Amino acid sequence: MAFDRLIENIVKTQNPSVVGLDPKLDYVPEYIKEKKFKKYGKTLKGAAKAIWEFNKTIIDEIHDICPAIKPQAAYYEMYGYEGVKTLYKTIQYAKEKGMFVMTDGKRNDIGATMEAYATAHLGLTDVGGELVEAFGADALTVNGYLGSDGINPLLDQCRKYDKGIFVLVKTSNKSSGELQDLMIGNKTVYATMGSMCELWGKDVMGKYGYSGVGAVVGATYPEQIAEMRKALPHTFFLVPGYGAQGGGAEGVSKAFDDHGLGAIVNSSRGVMCAYKKEDNCDEHDFAKAARREVIRMKEDIISYLPKITLE
Repeated sequence: MAFDRLIENIVKTQNPSVVGLDPKLDYVPEYIKEKKFKKYGKTLKGAAKAIWEFNKTIIDEIHDICPAIKPQAAYYEMYGYEGVKTLYKTIQYAKEKGMFVMTDGKRNDIGATMEAYATAHLGLTDVGGELVEAFGADALTVNGYLGSDGINPLLDQCRKYDKGIFVLVKTSNKSSGELQDLMIGNKTVYATMGSMCELWGKDVMGKYGYSGVGAVVGATYPEQIAEMRKALPHTFFLVPGYGAQGGGAEGVSKAFDDHGLGAIVNSSRGVMCAYKKEDNCDEHDFAKAARREVIRMKEDIISYLPKITLE
C-alpha cells in the first residue's frame, strides 16, 4: 500500500519528518515577489507564480534528505484557480523528485460527493472514457466524523490506485479536547475514532504492518500519542504541531514503534521561514536555510528514536 512507499522513503533518508508546504505570500522572499509582480502584476497569477518558484526551489534543496511534503490545499485555493494550478504543479514536481506527497485537505462528506473528493485527490477522473489524474497525491487528510459513509469511498480509491489517507483522530489545536476528549462509554471520542481507523485499515494492509488508513495525532499531546501508539499497532501516524505549535521531539518520539517507524512528523513554518530566523541569512539563501532546518529537525527527532530500520 501507499504507506509502504512512505516507510521506504523514511528508511532511505533516515528522516521521519515531512515538510508542510503551506506558503503564505508573506513567507516568500521579496526578490521573488518583486520579479513575479513585475511580470504579472499584483494579481492572483503573480502570487501563484511566486509561490511556485518558492516551492520548487525548496523541493530542489530538500528532496534528497526529506521523504515527503504535505501541501495544505487552503493556502493554494486562496489564490483562486492560479493557486490550485500551483498546488497541482507542486504535487507533480515533488513526485518526480521521488518524494511522497500527502495533500492536507481534511475532506469530509458522504456518498457521491466523497467519491468526487476521492477521485480528485487520489484517483483518476473519467473524461469521455479516458482516465486522467487530476491532482495525483499519494495520500489525503480526511475528517472521519461522518463515519464510514465518508471513508468507504476513499478506501475504494486506496485499493485501486495504491493510495493512503490520514484520518483526524487527536488534533494538535488547543480546543480539540472540547469534542475529542469527551467520553463515549468508557472511551474518549478520539480513542473511538482511532479504533475505527484500525477497523477501516484491515482491508488495505501494507507489507510493513501498517495499513493505508493513517491517523492524525498532534505533537502537542504526548500522553495521548503514547496511548494511541499502543492501541493502534497497524495505524501510521501523521504528527502535526512540532515546533511552532509547541510540540517537542521527546514528545513526538512516543508516536514511533521499536523500529523507529510508524509515524512522520510535520513542520511547516519552521522550514519555510527558516531563513527569516537565522542570523544574517540572505533571503536568496532561503532554500539552503530550509535544508538546514530539515536536517536540524531530523537530528532532533531521531535522537530520541531507535535506529530506523525495516527489520
